[in-house]
Amino acid sequence: MVIKRSGVVEPFSREKIVLGVRKACQGRPVTDADLAQLAQKVEENLRATGASQLDANDIGLAILPELRQLDEVAYLRFASVYQAFENLDDFESAIGQLRVERAQAAAVPDAE
Repeated sequence: MVIKRSGVVEPFSREKIVLGVRKACQGRPVTDADLAQLAQKVEENLRATGASQLDANDIGLAILPELRQLDEVAYLRFASVYQAFENLDDFESAIGQLRVERAQAAAVPDAE
């Protein structure tokens, strides 16, 4: 179950994740299959917490890392709304963090 900001409790919906993320992915090279897989991963991660009720905010936080792996531009779009970016500094900070994480990932040899 999901506790909305208004206090209303409703069933979890994977489709709502897809719809919300689809807006951020508009015009990006992201397929419906990619979105379905992202929503499945988010649901699996949330179920793994064992919580029977989650705040809508927790769902948004669970979406962010999955979306970042899928498409960085879509991630920035989603984060800018979800985290209420207010100015260019907020974008610059998020982009800087993405660059740091990308550089760190490139410096670590793939374990596979």
